Amino acid sequence: MYNPEFKIRLQSNLAGLQAAGLFKQERYIDTPQFSQVGLKDGSQVINMCANNYLGLANNPELMQTAKDAIDRWGYGMASVRFICGTQTLHQELEDRLSAFLGMEDTILFGSCYDANGGLFEGLLDANDAIVSDSLNHASIIDGVRLCKAARYRYANNDMVDLEAKLKEAKAAGARTILISTDGVFSMDGIVCQLDVVHQLAEKYGAIVHFDDSHSTGVLGKRGRGTHEHCGIFGKSDITTGTLGKALGGASGGYISGPKEVIAQLRQKARPYLFSNSIMPAIAATTIKVIDMLEASTELVETVQSNATYFRKGMEQCGFNLAGANHAIVPVMIGDAALSQQLSARLLELGVYAMGFFFPVVPREQARIRTQISAAHTQQQLDRAIDAFAQASRELGIIK
Repeated sequence: MYNPEFKIRLQSNLAGLQAAGLFKQERYIDTPQFSQVGLKDGSQVINMCANNYLGLANNPELMQTAKDAIDRWGYGMASVRFICGTQTLHQELEDRLSAFLGMEDTILFGSCYDANGGLFEGLLDANDAIVSDSLNHASIIDGVRLCKAARYRYANNDMVDLEAKLKEAKAAGARTILISTDGVFSMDGIVCQLDVVHQLAEKYGAIVHFDDSHSTGVLGKRGRGTHEHCGIFGKSDITTGTLGKALGGASGGYISGPKEVIAQLRQKARPYLFSNSIMPAIAATTIKVIDMLEASTELVETVQSNATYFRKGMEQCGFNLAGANHAIVPVMIGDAALSQQLSARLLELGVYAMGFFFPVVPREQARIRTQISAAHTQQQLDRAIDAFAQASRELGIIK
């Protein structure tokens, strides 16, 4: 390295994180993703922190679909969509997602991070304004930064503050005002008041974008997402989401909305224009997931039931939990180092659950974010509750 001082500075930064007990250490899983996983050392642990909400990441039927798709469609596209990277399979998935989500059209991306990265700059300019929730996902924040529109930030899920910011944007003469929010806030398990957001949007002539990465397949009677949960299915403007959580857990993202919006993004969204098409096997497998969800609500009902069961058990133990009515159940700890100690002790007790701390969450709001799956058995959830209780009593978190 031509600049040794830079290397020394990085070494010092990393040493400081390790000394403070805040160094993020990756753990290696030696099995497929599921409610119970094997680690590199051979131990078996209950997995309480995957986005595998419907338990489909190692579903045999989906794995066979992926294998068959490779035989039929090949391994990868080696191209962006507008050159020679569009198969009829990609169009089929876009059509199926549009129907499933109650939207007019859909455009696929390599990830939802890319989708949010291309959304705002592709639609808005300096004549417009974005009103964004303060706890929006990092991908939304980064996407907004790439756009020249004026920016307004409102307190999390606070409809009074949202209206105040809409008034400001309107008074400033914004041509188009876009409200952007998560459907479910991933670190807190809080469900957005999306119905009220749309009411305010109508009042002030704004449009609404919501990221439903943690909601699709999880919320609503049919697992269609936050808009179904809030009673406004078929009435939404723009949504982004991922194929990498409930819908199989691989990778890929999308934007769904009015056909004019999607047509504009095919021309202007940089992550779409300059990134490879998603792997054909992922497209085929996601279509299969949609088939499953349209045929039965069993998986959706199971993950919702499991989340209610786990939350009730943890509350009875005296834990301070954030959020409600979702499979994300954050166990609030406060101190960052203590959250890492709890995570380590849980692993010793056979429960895999990671601690989150600043800058992922605000200072002094460290937590263990648990995520419930349809694949969890009641016995596994009971064992996890018992491990949380034992470890937390040892560390003085609960009595």
